[in-house]
Amino acid sequence: MTRHADEHTMKSWDGTEIFYRAWLPTSGACTRALLLFHRGHEHSARWQDTVDALGLDDVAVFAWDARGHGRSPGKRGDAPNVGALSKDADCFARHVSARFGVPIQDMVALGHSVGGVIAAAWVHDYAPALRGLVLATPALKVKLYVPFAIPLLRLKERLLGPGVVKSYVKAKMLTHDAAQAAAYQADSMIFREISVRMLLDLYDTSERLIADAGAIHTPTLMLCAGADWVVDVGAQRAFFDGLSSSIKEIETFPGLYHAVFHESERAAVVARVRRFLESRFAASPPDPRLVEADKGGYTKSEYDRLQRPGAAYWSALNACMGSVGRLSRGVQIGYESGFDSGVMLDYVYENEARGVTPLGRLIDRQFLDSIGWRGIRIRKGHMEGMLTKAIAQTRGRGAPVRIVDIAAGAGRYVLETLKALDGAVESALLRDYKEVNIDAARRLAAELSLGNVRIERGDAFDRASLAGLAPKPTIAIVSGLYELIPENAPIRASLRGLSEALEPGGILLYTNQPWHPQLEMIARTLPNREGRPWIMRRRTQAEMDALVREAGFEKIEQDTDPWGIFTVSLARRRA
Repeated sequence: MTRHADEHTMKSWDGTEIFYRAWLPTSGACTRALLLFHRGHEHSARWQDTVDALGLDDVAVFAWDARGHGRSPGKRGDAPNVGALSKDADCFARHVSARFGVPIQDMVALGHSVGGVIAAAWVHDYAPALRGLVLATPALKVKLYVPFAIPLLRLKERLLGPGVVKSYVKAKMLTHDAAQAAAYQADSMIFREISVRMLLDLYDTSERLIADAGAIHTPTLMLCAGADWVVDVGAQRAFFDGLSSSIKEIETFPGLYHAVFHESERAAVVARVRRFLESRFAASPPDPRLVEADKGGYTKSEYDRLQRPGAAYWSALNACMGSVGRLSRGVQIGYESGFDSGVMLDYVYENEARGVTPLGRLIDRQFLDSIGWRGIRIRKGHMEGMLTKAIAQTRGRGAPVRIVDIAAGAGRYVLETLKALDGAVESALLRDYKEVNIDAARRLAAELSLGNVRIERGDAFDRASLAGLAPKPTIAIVSGLYELIPENAPIRASLRGLSEALEPGGILLYTNQPWHPQLEMIARTLPNREGRPWIMRRRTQAEMDALVREAGFEKIEQDTDPWGIFTVSLARRRA
């Protein structure tokens, strides 16, 4: 029997109107949901046969047209990056939850090909508490067949600017079913190109996901096609093997081509998906106890490894950094105050290359343009945007705006936001444990003529001190602090103190660093604010959100940079 699809749109994070289809239960009650993410080049209507074949009439099914596809706007095959699409996915799930009343923890996501990479990136970067994840022939490594295709495309993009790549994939390479191949060829909404920037970012994102698959704990089913012309099955296997999920299943269908849901033997594929969905909807969501991830597991093992001696070449890089590198003003500040210090952070925000001699300024420019510092500057913008939203939401519910930043450093982004929103904030308290940061914040507050700001020394991990804050804050900020502490006990105490300080409905803004491509370089070469090697234990986003949830908060929004390094989240204090 054919299920009827209703047509809807939703407004995503940047105002883009995303088109989607909804196959609602005949009973009218939405208690469980399946989210579908289509292949590249395709659109949501292509899921109709699969929805019918699944036969899950009591499950609401939702499928979008990704931006640049189908009936959603945007240049065909293009988007700012995969990160923009994974944020779209987060907005999609939250929209479905709010509009149709299905909790995110009662949803399963199914992504096919490029849609599989988007779904995996969403689960990795935003850590939604899904019941399960199905990845069907995910495009974790597209077969380009041209030697050195990726570096050549990077060079082309740099020299000639934005361009597109025409797909070499013919319908007969996707399915053995002649009728399905003909339908694919005749579909006017299917296009045959992808932008070069999207193809390159798909490659880079996939590399990151394979390298950091251990961050994912969501129950996962992976489906592989044994005769896939389009993507590399070995990359799929590497990702699957790296998953930390306690429930993970993989099945390869011999002889099938890439478009497994339109193959001649698709009934077996659909049946396998149905069994997984039924098992996940029937079971309680697993609890991996991530609040204790500092005691053992994926990132703890990485942290322990970084504390052991590294390869000899790190000594050579250390010698270079400590000699010629000091011509750079930024490197000099790092050695004097610590590369993780508030003084360093303020210098990175200024983003003005300085140094001794032109060589020093050149080194400083390279230093400030490193991917980590670029991410830090994006994080600053995200924090300013989230703080503006938090202030608007607080005022919108008729509450006074009283802000506390428990580890403000020089407080630049808070103070600049207060200046821009003149009159919207009743009071702000900025605390830090270092006098140099307190002095810098006081100077900046004076420069900006802010009279509603109090700046004082404070311990960000003292639960009683935080719980006793007066007047009681309505917005609490923790930025760039928890990432510096490998153990979870101090963070649990800090979050509990903030939970006790904030009334129900109060807002917490917090940051996290779930990934960093230069983690080992930092650990081997850069000293921290205490003069010791700057060795960080990463917290996956799932772990950080679990700590926040344990303290009585519910995450309601998140931003991240295009590389998935730094996140900024907004959470609300539960009743």
